[in-house]
Amino acid sequence: MKNCVIVSAVRTAIGSFNGSLASTSAIDLGATVIKAAIERAKIDSQHVDEVIMGNVLQAGLGQNPARQALLKSGLAETVCGFTVNKVCGSGLKSVALAAQAIQAGQAQSIVAGGMENMSLAPYLLDAKARSGYRLGDGQVYDVILRDGLMCATHGYHMGITAENVAKEYGITREMQDELALHSQRKAAAAIESGALQPKSSPVNVVTRKKTFVFSQDEFPKADSTTEALGALRPAFDKAGTVTAGNASGINDGAAALVIMEESAALAAGLTPLARIKSYASGGVPPALMGMGPVPATQKALQLAGLQLADIDLIEANEAFAAQFLAVGKNLGFDSEKVNVNGGPSRSGILSVPVVLVFWSHYYMPCRHAIKRWGWQHCALAAARELRW
Repeated sequence: MKNCVIVSAVRTAIGSFNGSLASTSAIDLGATVIKAAIERAKIDSQHVDEVIMGNVLQAGLGQNPARQALLKSGLAETVCGFTVNKVCGSGLKSVALAAQAIQAGQAQSIVAGGMENMSLAPYLLDAKARSGYRLGDGQVYDVILRDGLMCATHGYHMGITAENVAKEYGITREMQDELALHSQRKAAAAIESGALQPKSSPVNVVTRKKTFVFSQDEFPKADSTTEALGALRPAFDKAGTVTAGNASGINDGAAALVIMEESAALAAGLTPLARIKSYASGGVPPALMGMGPVPATQKALQLAGLQLADIDLIEANEAFAAQFLAVGKNLGFDSEKVNVNGGPSRSGILSVPVVLVFWSHYYMPCRHAIKRWGWQHCALAAARELRW
């Protein structure tokens, strides 16, 4: 089986819900990072075999958003592309699919990542609109909830799965708020120091009123305090512990990697950033959606021939602080190795966590320290997890 390596990694800055990127489509965001990733890899775009992009909220975007994005990026019409929807794990799955194709000898160079604009997600009419409303009220559905954040199995919000996890594993409100505050502070420090900038690609935003360049994450809250977090009401269960402050936000952004067969990369004179060693998925009951990282991590480590203690830096999904803490409690990872530049509690929910979080947050600190192994995971709806 062939080795595959990552030769470049790019992300946009992350926009808040209805924030700076609210008028920039997921396709345009995807095109921006695809183009930037290829340029930074310093490879001829004619050598790109395929583009694989994760995208969850596809309603209204048109056929195959990944194909649209690659064409907008300037790639030739002969380059194939397809779109992946594995909810929050879509970006990770895109990278895994790229790795599989390269390892199998079916490709030498693939761009993989994810793109999402939650601010532009549409509302949908119910099925009765197709045949016509005859009498009575109709229903309008929010795509963000219906296709993104509601459990299709149980019919409740992902936040309720976090409440379930908190109860099951004894995760208190205070523990969740403490983690959220710590994550916000780490993110603020990373932004202030410029630690994340080298992997960020600016986005040219055009609105009816102005044109500007967006280049810095706007979701992190540097002024967050214990008191402010403690004052927030539970968001999903009146008697619960999950709030807007200890859960990730709703955001817009994109990211991409260029993944190559190792010998081809070396022959081209490229210096790989990393080699993909293993990847895995694991399933758990939908009601405990966030616990999938536990079996998936165990599988990925076994495939790689590693122990958790071997891992130098960990990027663990913080879709909800409760979920993150419960996973950590089960796996027993060293908290000093985890999310060193802040986690999704400060950057938000996207379909691109593999490149957005892992490569901006893991690779950059690795450049300044002797680190060998990294691990990234994310929780996804319908209770499956990805690890690599």
